[in-house]
Amino acid sequence: MTNSSLVSEFIILGLSTHPELETMIFILFLVIYTVALIGNLIIFLLSIFDSGLNTPMYFFLGFLSFLDICCTSATVPKMLSGYVTKSKVISYYGCVAQLFFFTWPMGIELLLLTVMAYDRYIAIRNPLRYATIINRKVCINIAIAITILSSLNSMTHTYCTFRLPYCGDNKINHFFCEIMPLLKLACGDTYINEIVVFTADFILGICCFCLTCISYVFIINTILKIRSAEGKRKALSTCASHIIIVSMYYGAVIFTYIRPRSSLSLEKDKIVSVLYAVITPSLNPIIYSLRNKEVKDAFKRTIKKLLLHKIKNMT
Repeated sequence: MTNSSLVSEFIILGLSTHPELETMIFILFLVIYTVALIGNLIIFLLSIFDSGLNTPMYFFLGFLSFLDICCTSATVPKMLSGYVTKSKVISYYGCVAQLFFFTWPMGIELLLLTVMAYDRYIAIRNPLRYATIINRKVCINIAIAITILSSLNSMTHTYCTFRLPYCGDNKINHFFCEIMPLLKLACGDTYINEIVVFTADFILGICCFCLTCISYVFIINTILKIRSAEGKRKALSTCASHIIIVSMYYGAVIFTYIRPRSSLSLEKDKIVSVLYAVITPSLNPIIYSLRNKEVKDAFKRTIKKLLLHKIKNMT
């Protein structure tokens, strides 16, 4: 990437410019990040090592947890270190890296949530053929395909954003290197960038959200045909949890990216971005997995194995 910019570093202003709030923000985000990291790491490891979770649904949940770890780790540690060191400076190429490694897992997650909705439809609609239709090979191929698509998306955003000259103000009014605040600082014409952002958000945001909604229309239609009241309740409970996360995530992303530059309000946008960048990744393990009986049983089995292994080594 050719850097024609005069700016060699950026200053990330963070969520608040009031020093008296920094300690509270630090503690709050440290707790949220710790919960997100531990919760997602547990789900990710269980989905790999526990044979009882060797199903397509838990493959996707494990992948989702991995993405949530990547997403939060791309932004939150740098923000927290800024509060500790009292330095909010990030290098030009550090900003490039942060933008890429944030948009990469976020793009995959938008596609994955759509895949997971279709996966739930197949599981409810054809439970006997589910393992045949969505087998391990299909899961891996889907994961590879959406990873490639998101990588292309992230590379495009990163290139288009940093091909612009940054020759004046270097203060990013956000808590990480995000596309829209960076475009506000650019000295050049951002028309192409706005088209790229709008197109990507239309495809990954609106189209994926619509496909997810279509899947859930079919899911609800199938659930209504279930005769068992307990079966209906269990299926609807799973759907409700997913719909809450999907609505929060897609809603925040669409709100942030699919508006013209002239209507931007960076103060509002950085608060909204906390939803999809920090809050949602910390809620995913709770909503999708940690309250799930199969995951709880897998966790208990893993703890039991570790304790027995430790006792065996001591004797």
